[in-house]
Amino acid sequence: MYDVRITAIRKADYRDLQVLYENPIEHACDVLEGQSWVSHGGARPDGLCLSAWDSMHWFVQELAAGRGNFYDGWMRNPNSALISCNDGFRPVSFLLERIDNTQQA
Repeated sequence: MYDVRITAIRKADYRDLQVLYENPIEHACDVLEGQSWVSHGGARPDGLCLSAWDSMHWFVQELAAGRGNFYDGWMRNPNSALISCNDGFRPVSFLLERIDNTQQA
């Protein structure tokens, strides 16, 4: 099994949609752009939002198992995927990258 790096690369905030459709909430997403985690053996890393994990776990587990090249060449790097969480008001885009464990000391 491989490790997979998960990096938040973009976070949007659609205030117009929040005003129109969202019930007021006290706590929103804590993820920051540039924040990263490492999944070991395809498991959810501590501190990673469960809702975001629900959106990406299949891709993380596939990369951890050594598979990739999703959708026949979708990503330039076949050992990666770009996945967004399912929050339509504050979506976060995550870059998933398989880590080559053979090069680790």
